[in-house]
Amino acid sequence: MIVAPAEPHDLAKLLAFREEAATWLRELGSDQWSRPYPADKLLAAIEAGTVFMLRDGHTTAGTITLTPDAEDGLWTDDELVEPSMFVNKLTVAREYAGQNLGGRLLDWATDRAHHAGARWLRLDAWTTNEGLQRYYLAQGFTHVRTVREGSAVNGGPRVSGWLAQRAARPADHGFEDHAPAPLRLPFAA
Repeated sequence: MIVAPAEPHDLAKLLAFREEAATWLRELGSDQWSRPYPADKLLAAIEAGTVFMLRDGHTTAGTITLTPDAEDGLWTDDELVEPSMFVNKLTVAREYAGQNLGGRLLDWATDRAHHAGARWLRLDAWTTNEGLQRYYLAQGFTHVRTVREGSAVNGGPRVSGWLAQRAARPADHGFEDHAPAPLRLPFAA
């Protein structure tokens, strides 16, 4: 399998991927991803080079967004000074479920964060999705804190989030990596 940057023509596939995941989450009783994701915001992320596709031949098996930009209101000023990369929208196609592709994509992101000079790979998860939180803990993440509604730390619009991190390090993910080398983060050692 190959990890490669998403391209603008992948937009429809990524939106369909998100809807597939939202449907699955609803079946599990979660309201996560219940609102449609703005296509223009996703296209901007694609064009910024932060969205990656996991391809199995001509089939998209998964996707992950990896960015040096934190979501507003979640991380403290002290945490934001530490070089970090942030995972968003990790999704695996239902037909590929149970093959640890999500775990391997997190390993890929950990490795990429390390090569960018990050200290941490960070993420936020839906506050009420305890199954997802357990999954991230099983993947080696440590729970930092849960930001509850009305308690955003930096005044940002995002007012909830289960925050976790794990050390950025070299990792053997087993994918063929077609992504360009990551840019070095500011303040990276």
